[in-house]
Amino acid sequence: MERKQLAGSERAQQRLLVLGAGPAQIGLLRAARERELFVIAVDRDPSAPGFAYADKRALVSTEDEPAVDRLARAESVDGIISPGADWPVGVAARVAARLALPHPIDEATAALVTTKSRQRERFAAAGVPQPRLLEEPVAPCVVKAPDRQGQRGLTFVRTEEELAPAIEGAIEASRNGAYIVEEYVDGPEVTVQAVSIDGVFHPLLVADRLTADPPAFGVALAHAWPCVSETQSPIEAARAAAEALGVRNGPTYTQIRVGADGSRVVELAARLGGGHDAELTEVATGVKLNDLALDFALGNRACVSETQSRSSSQPGGTCVLFLVAPEGVLHAVEGREAAHAVDGVLDVRIYREPGFRIGPLRRGADRAGAVIAVGDSRDDALARARAAANEIRFVVE
Repeated sequence: MERKQLAGSERAQQRLLVLGAGPAQIGLLRAARERELFVIAVDRDPSAPGFAYADKRALVSTEDEPAVDRLARAESVDGIISPGADWPVGVAARVAARLALPHPIDEATAALVTTKSRQRERFAAAGVPQPRLLEEPVAPCVVKAPDRQGQRGLTFVRTEEELAPAIEGAIEASRNGAYIVEEYVDGPEVTVQAVSIDGVFHPLLVADRLTADPPAFGVALAHAWPCVSETQSPIEAARAAAEALGVRNGPTYTQIRVGADGSRVVELAARLGGGHDAELTEVATGVKLNDLALDFALGNRACVSETQSRSSSQPGGTCVLFLVAPEGVLHAVEGREAAHAVDGVLDVRIYREPGFRIGPLRRGADRAGAVIAVGDSRDDALARARAAANEIRFVVE
């Protein structure tokens, strides 16, 4: 293993390589700065907002494994992590294995958690409840790319006429030109935030995933807590999914549909959620999930109880509300101060600076910012977040 030897003064701080500097990585990058780690952030976008929290930046794709490997060696890093993005999880696991760096999951597990089709096979073998795969596409159904995360290449197909363009979109988004079709499970969608430590699954938060379908300008999606449906069934489904995929250590983010016959696992990601889910978990429970992820990446002993800090001021409800801007070149963002001033608003995050070209509106894409808010109840938190969102104006040309 060839790793660059740094001077003593440069080794005073632990050095962390973070794959991604976009909105999904901001929370962890902030936490790393608070812990005074020396952070090298990787992103191909020179305007990535997370670069503001890094000591060094590298304009490299997080999916360029040879380049990431070279960078990790040259910077003599102590750990590597991919928060908020699926495919680089495999890159991080493989590079960590080659450099003998600590990492919560091994290469084999990383291969399973980053490919939906392989997840499906393992879930079926282990009896984990999941939406049925359809051999013949029939509406209503869900069409998706098997090797992309979240909403990319995903379409909820309502009519037969929507099938062909949905399949075409999934194939175009897929890395290997494939697609899968699942039954549509009618029911609320929830996310389970959890952490596994030495094979023990610790559920932390079950939140509702509220979507606007089709998305509209203004608000695209929200994660809200507490969940309105029962939570034990989703927790047990998420636990079974993590065990089936061999996740013994590290955070997991599991999307679940709660249908009439129980919970079905849509997908599991062995990483922090990309929608500020760690911050949502910390506000609701006191568990500092970003810090736990850093502990795993650096080989520190992780313990849920030691990072937990409940207080009498724990909110009755909290949410993350995402903002969407119209297509065009961003000229200005107005109303930030007024949004921050709304009672119960903890943070207003704007992802793009003037000059950035915002693309066409599509499901799960082009989020322009987010509001994190608390309230006396879940609905109160959502109302405050929406009031703050109404203050934000994206001026585009």
